[in-house]
Amino acid sequence: MPDFEILLEDGPLFAVNKPVGLLTQAAPGIDSLEHRIKDFLTVRDHKPGRCYLGIPHRLDRPVSGVILFAKHVRAARRLAEQFENRTVKKTYWAAVENSPEEDAGTWRDSIKKIPNQPIAVIALSDDAEAREAILHYRVFQRFQYEFDGRKRFGALLEIQLETGRMHQIRIQAASRGFPVLGDFQYGSTIPFGEQFEDARLRGIALHARSIAFQHPMTHVPMLLNAPLPPMWQELK
Repeated sequence: MPDFEILLEDGPLFAVNKPVGLLTQAAPGIDSLEHRIKDFLTVRDHKPGRCYLGIPHRLDRPVSGVILFAKHVRAARRLAEQFENRTVKKTYWAAVENSPEEDAGTWRDSIKKIPNQPIAVIALSDDAEAREAILHYRVFQRFQYEFDGRKRFGALLEIQLETGRMHQIRIQAASRGFPVLGDFQYGSTIPFGEQFEDARLRGIALHARSIAFQHPMTHVPMLLNAPLPPMWQELK
């Protein structure tokens, strides 16, 4: 049995509910979702040689949710083209500190990656290294909770990405005073989920809830949903 949740396997299409604290892709010898899937397919399908696995998109290590893979090159190329053409619709759920005043809106920023560091920042629009970042959000619940003996306020957001930049949701939300719970890298002050001694294994309250796309071979419209991890129960 695989040590990850398979959401769909249809021909070369392979969709998984990524767990928190796991890299999507990594160098040989480092645990990742890619290596786990390859090991599983190699054993299950009795593959004699190397196992191909195309990766048309990725999720950050502390993020959970639906992610697509392809078991042959042609399917991988067709999926990648959909992401490049922005025809894939990705919906995320995020639990954030504080709460936007508006029930819905659009955030537009310029984001750039800091060289040689796993972090991004909001930049000026005329910065040659910056790229436009656009997302649309909807508040579907506002909540109160106690932390360190104080009453705090937060919100559950449904987010649709129009662009796909590094740490886009995390940095755009944090820059407006709404850091994702548990995302200490971008200013959260509240832990989320199990606090492992190894901080790399900790999750944040950001989940890739659904993805809409066309099947790479049949071209049939697809919509896949990923169940929330158990750690989200603490928000109820």
